[in-house]
Amino acid sequence: MKILLVEDEKELSDSMAEYLQKENYLCEVVNNFEYALEKINLYHYDCIIVDIGLPDGSGLNLIRSLKKNRSETGIMIISARNSLDDKITGLEIGADDYLTKPFHLPELNARIKSIIRRRSFGGVNEIVFNELRILPENMEVMVNDESLTLTKKEYDLLVFFLSNQDRVLTREAIAEHLWGDDMDMADSFDFIYTHIKNLRKKILEKGGEDYIKTIYGMGYKFTGQ
Repeated sequence: MKILLVEDEKELSDSMAEYLQKENYLCEVVNNFEYALEKINLYHYDCIIVDIGLPDGSGLNLIRSLKKNRSETGIMIISARNSLDDKITGLEIGADDYLTKPFHLPELNARIKSIIRRRSFGGVNEIVFNELRILPENMEVMVNDESLTLTKKEYDLLVFFLSNQDRVLTREAIAEHLWGDDMDMADSFDFIYTHIKNLRKKILEKGGEDYIKTIYGMGYKFTGQ
């Protein structure tokens, strides 16, 4: 899962990013409004964690920009301001949750997971697609009730496909989701083919179906049809 952290307090942003990366999120960090606006206009994120009080603008305006573009990205506000007005404004314009500093990192993680479940899978704790079953809380995947061992990238790829069923996903979109800014350094997208091939093979070995269809010249589509 891909997270954008918009926070200008370096010590806090460093500790949050380190914690979230240990929790297997792909976490990018920016410290001002202008750079954050550039990011959300260029890339897609599963969740954005945004401080209201940025040195060059308001985090509330970032939320307004996301909503203007009809983004499905989850939004978590964090702020030192324990103000009811700020909280109400943030939620009214489209934020999913609000957390007042200081807070415990495990609580932040739990709320992010809840936002992503609501946004991508209607709030369910278990994702089921025919013989496939995913428990996002534990990053556990089952095929025909047998445990499936996946790498982090393979797991993220499977969840990305499931949250975009019947949509054609370009190789660029897949690479950007799995690697973030690092995708810009790639000479080719051969590594995507490798991950998809390995994911297919592991599912088939457990008796599952091949739901990943290659759309030649475009990308891939996850479909049961």
